[in-house]
Amino acid sequence: MDFSSAADELYGVRPAEFVATRKRLVEDAKAAGDAPLAKRVGALRRPTLSAWAVNLLARSAADELGRLLDVGDEIRAAWGSGGGLGDLEQRRARLVGSLVRTAGDLAADAGNPLREQAVREVEDTLQAATVDAGIADEVRAGRLAQPRSHTGFVPAGFPLAPREGKPPAEPEPASEEKPPPDAKPKKKAAPERARSNVTRTSAARARRAETLRRRADEADRKLTEREERADAAKREAADASARVGRLRHELEQAVAERDAADRRAERAEENRARAEVAAREAREAAREARRAADRDARHG
Repeated sequence: MDFSSAADELYGVRPAEFVATRKRLVEDAKAAGDAPLAKRVGALRRPTLSAWAVNLLARSAADELGRLLDVGDEIRAAWGSGGGLGDLEQRRARLVGSLVRTAGDLAADAGNPLREQAVREVEDTLQAATVDAGIADEVRAGRLAQPRSHTGFVPAGFPLAPREGKPPAEPEPASEEKPPPDAKPKKKAAPERARSNVTRTSAARARRAETLRRRADEADRKLTEREERADAAKREAADASARVGRLRHELEQAVAERDAADRRAERAEENRARAEVAAREAREAAREARRAADRDARHG
């Protein structure tokens, strides 16, 4: 076992099975004498439901996910070269919507249906993977522990894909009316405002992601503590049960020994009674013999 295979196995199980699987893998690494590997595996965090659903896509819908990530490569290339997007936006929107539905179906089939918040986090992660190569690599590897969102700058004209069911609004046609002669020209602040809005939104998402990560880590820590307490209680119960078994066996032995002693005492009492009768009869016979001897002596 190496770290890569252990991580692949660990992030492929259902969230409810994560802690037990991690514990087993850590014990296997320790049994193999690989303490550094045991430490690395033990440090892996349990995925949130949305991160687990994205990991499911990497395993069960790899082709469709790969097509989305390829579109992301093309978008970033257009971004870098200043070229046009063409139909990339539409392709990305279709693929994101399809993958979100697939993730929901896979999660439900595995017994963990996604709620609205988790669905949004899956969508945010997939969209972030199309504009951030690092996130794309994490999504492709299928070992996410937390959902992702893009927190960097996105140039004007390169918006994230719209959420399914909410197509982008069509731009209003420019008015042909001429401004009055004394009107001051409007400041071209729209790009700056757009960048500011994107930055604020990205920062808010980053803060929320960090908050959710801390909550998930805390929940994972509490779950681990409770599982350890449950294991300790099970061991104590097993020890107590073993002690009860030993004491029951000792009690049964003592009862058997007592019953045997009672039977020996009864037999000894019976033998004593018979011996007492025999002794009394012997004494009576001896007295009778003495009296007979005395009579013979007087008449002799």
